[in-house]
Formats: sequence, C-alpha cells, structure tokens
Amino acid sequence: MGHKPARTDPYQLVTDTIIAHLERGVVPWRCPWNRSTGRPRNFSTGREYQGVNVLLLGIQRFASPWWLTFRQAQERGGCVRKGERGSTVMKWGRHNRTVKNGDGTEDEKKTFFLKTYCVFNACQIDGILFPATEEGSQVDSKERIARAEIFAREMPQPPTIVEGRSTQASYRVRADTVQMPALERFERAEDYYLTLFHELTHATGHASRLNRKSVIESDGFGGEVYSQEELVAEIGAAFLGTEADIIRDEHEQSASYLRGWLDALKEPDARRWIVQAATQAGRAADYILGRSRTSPEVTSDDRPQSIVAEAFCGE
Repeated sequence: MGHKPARTDPYQLVTDTIIAHLERGVVPWRCPWNRSTGRPRNFSTGREYQGVNVLLLGIQRFASPWWLTFRQAQERGGCVRKGERGSTVMKWGRHNRTVKNGDGTEDEKKTFFLKTYCVFNACQIDGILFPATEEGSQVDSKERIARAEIFAREMPQPPTIVEGRSTQASYRVRADTVQMPALERFERAEDYYLTLFHELTHATGHASRLNRKSVIESDGFGGEVYSQEELVAEIGAAFLGTEADIIRDEHEQSASYLRGWLDALKEPDARRWIVQAATQAGRAADYILGRSRTSPEVTSDDRPQSIVAEAFCGE
C-alpha cells in the first residue's frame, strides 16, 4: 500500500520563498510591483492581485502585469510555452460542513481553506494578444512628494501627526498620535514620507479603524506580536511608496536589516507571518488611500486552526 504524498504547506511555501530572496540580499516588499507596468492583474478577470500575491508575483520581475492560469490561457486559445515555469499565488476560500452535536442536533460550521496554484505571465504565453505595456514616464521628485502629501493629508479619520518634537518616528496607540522628526532631519523628502507611511500603517490598526490585533495587543519591542506588526508596517509603507513612485534606496537593505528579518522569519511560529502581514498591509494601504474592495479577500486574523490546505497547479 503506497503512501500518499505529504500536502504542501502553503504558509511554509511562501515563507521559504521570501527567505530565499532575503538570503540573496533582496527585500521582496521594497518594490512590490513593477512601477512602469503597475500592480499584477489577472487577464481573465481583470482584477488586481492582493495581499501576499502582490509580493509573490512582483518578485518575478516580468515586464507585463498580466497573468493567467494554465486553464485560463487554454480557454482563450493560448498556450504556455514549453519549459516555462509557473509562479505561485494563493487564495482563501471557505465551505460549510455539518457538525453533529452531542444532543443529536446539527449545526453548519464554516471551514476555511487555503490553496496555492500556478499562474503564468503574458511573457510566457503564446497565442493571446495582451495589451501593450506602456512604459510610464519618469516622475520627478516634486511630483512624488506631491503624491505622498496627498496620501497622508487625505487619509480618512487620520491620527494626530506631531512633527519636530521628537528625533524618533513612532506611533502611540493610546494617544492615537504619530510622532515624526522634522523634515530637515531626513536626507531626502522621500525618506520622510516612507517613514510617515510606516507610522500611518501602524495607525490603521487603532480600534477606531481596522482594529488590528498586532496593534491593540502589542507585547512591546522585540516581542512576537511587535515583530508581526513591524512586518505589516514595512509592507504597508512599501505599498504606499510604490503608489507614490517612491522606492527606498539600496542602502536601506543593510546586512543587519536583512539578518533581522531572516532570524525573525525562521522562528518556528513565524511561518504564517508573511501571508497575514501582506494581507493586513494591503488592507492598511487601501484604508489610507480611501479605497474599498468590491470583492474583498478573506482577511480574518483569527481563522480556525484546523485549516485544510490544498496545493495544485494549473487551475
């Protein structure tokens, strides 16, 4: 009697992918998508990918933002070129199952499941006419700063921003206040706004906004919950920075920075962090930008522990 192959753990698959890039000196959330092409999108549905899928597809660095599953390409009369390898994306779903109670009654219980599947970029597919990729014009510093100012100024229900009182940037949840050093203390204005985006991402977790557990129940510097929230803020700031066409300089990818995240993500309990943090960061960025999703992903932080994970390729 043969043994069934072990199921792929989607959380570990994603975490291992991110760790592999960090070990090569690449921070996947620094430039989460190609600025000249925009966010990755599914060509069949027209929808933008969200959450961790932005990171998983962005690190592939294809010149086209359009993606299809193997089956979607076939349905449109195209074919994936021989030898091309698909890229992993993830999707949450849920189904109801009947649970029998001790008194003989039955209840419907929702079960969440997470599946990974493969998609292929337009650059890997023949037989389909994809929209031409328009190279975006270079945005000068003044326009980048103007965009960033608008994002911060027009954030719905913003926290109080206090500038110049402290030399260290921080978010104080009880006072709902962001402390920022004076603009003159930053080498570039772009660095000021990326730092501000980091703190505003923290602020979205306030109980009056997204009520994020990693903000409400923070365990202080160096704690596990604190580290999870820092990852949310890092990815959220990167999402907002890319929207404003602001990307951190390479010097930010220092050895100590990389080692810090490598050590954190290799902890036994950290395999879910990337998936959860990217989802929460996407929600935070959408909140700051005043966006609402017509078809939101499942984003609950308190999913059942008995998640069924399915992995397959070519859906």
